[in-house]
Amino acid sequence: MRRIPACVLTDAAPPRVSGGHALDRFVQIGSLTKALTGTLLARLAQAGVVEPGDPVERWLPAPSGTGITLLHLARHTSGLPRLPPGLGRRDPYATFGHAELERLVRGLDTVAVRPPGDEEYSNLGYAVLGAALAAAGGASYEELLEAHVLRPAGVTEVTARPAPARRLTAPGLLPGTRRGPWTMDGAILPAGGLWATPRAVAALVVALLVERRLGEPAVGWQAAGPLYWHNGATRDASVFAGATADGRWAVVHRLNGRAEDTDRAGIALLRRA
Repeated sequence: MRRIPACVLTDAAPPRVSGGHALDRFVQIGSLTKALTGTLLARLAQAGVVEPGDPVERWLPAPSGTGITLLHLARHTSGLPRLPPGLGRRDPYATFGHAELERLVRGLDTVAVRPPGDEEYSNLGYAVLGAALAAAGGASYEELLEAHVLRPAGVTEVTARPAPARRLTAPGLLPGTRRGPWTMDGAILPAGGLWATPRAVAALVVALLVERRLGEPAVGWQAAGPLYWHNGATRDASVFAGATADGRWAVVHRLNGRAEDTDRAGIALLRRA
């Protein structure tokens, strides 16, 4: 039985860590990255760099007439499939680089599985969105995120490539062993490849959802009544982050264990509060 290191941060109590987790080590945050990519879209729109209704082909070499816009990508209504085709199994995104993404973009009209407007949760869609924002902004996704989201929000300790000595990965079955993380710093990065310390995730929740330093929560966040939230999961890491309209917030990060249990723990913390 593998250990399940956990880290819990809320507005109501001091941080809690167990099982060897840490507040100051970088962990994978999976699809919580999408909330930051959606925020980047909003910020670039505010700066006049893009329009949410821009067709994909304005910024990428996609066929004309697909009807897919940047906002469709951010809302998971582009009609693109959940995953890029041809992924491996052990480390699925390791070979999904920018050249592979460009090939898919050039045939985007044949890749879509639904018409634009139909909901289909899509990691591929967010990879395309990140590439489009990078093209529009004239810089890498990481550089734009730092300049338009992280620095204005006053948040550090978020990166695509943390130093190995600062990374925290899941413990393996044998004592002293660690599981290797998925490689997600290529084209899939805007969909789920960021690493952050748990304290940085909490700082993002406070800055973007509670204090709203960059305006109203962007389209990348999920909304359920008074709750804004997002979760994320890779093979061995899962996170829940959310805040309610009255300022309550919670962040739960776990290594190993089921992602559904991480979500339940986060929701339970908000309900108890």
